[in-house]
Amino acid sequence: MKSKIHNLSITPSLIGECMAELRDIELQKSRLLFRKNLERLGQMMAFELSKSLNYVNKSVQTPLGVAECQVLKDQPIVATILRAGLPMHAGFLDFFDKADNCFASAYRKHNKDGSFSIELGYHAHPSLQDRTLILIDPMLATGKSMVEVYKLLTRTEKPCQVHVVSAVASQEGLDYISRTMPEAEIWVASIDQRLDSHFYIIPGLGDAGDLAFGEKEQG
Repeated sequence: MKSKIHNLSITPSLIGECMAELRDIELQKSRLLFRKNLERLGQMMAFELSKSLNYVNKSVQTPLGVAECQVLKDQPIVATILRAGLPMHAGFLDFFDKADNCFASAYRKHNKDGSFSIELGYHAHPSLQDRTLILIDPMLATGKSMVEVYKLLTRTEKPCQVHVVSAVASQEGLDYISRTMPEAEIWVASIDQRLDSHFYIIPGLGDAGDLAFGEKEQG
């Protein structure tokens, strides 16, 4: 069993225009614009993802009568890996405005031999049991951060649906998620084919966290 992958770049849409601005090295000089584009991308991807969720009919009283509408059966939990995912998280909340929220921190700790491990830190979330979990990280490089955060969040509770959302994913990262999280549906705005020797996506767009919030020091 492998994850179902939704490559949103296959069908031309405004997602492609947003990705062009996110990748542009000149436009990246504006942190405000970069954050805003990640937020807009989150909104568009939230709408696409919403089509796969479960809905129920609801009778709504209007000033002139009763209308039958379709509404979400259950509210999802929108989860983000800190810090790069925050702008996309905000975009998702613009559409899933009644959702619960989850946050977890993770970063790469590079070793002298060129390898790296994933360091996990702060995390906070409501009960995930039998809920729909939407897990956001703009860059899906090796996929290891996503998998380790997912393992951390689901040690004692199991969601009924899992959706992984990224702006840019490498093929290697997609393959890894598909093998280790086969229950997840993956939503990605663009797929790049390779990683460099430091495990960064090529051509990618750079470090999304640094571009959105400024360079940081690991400690």
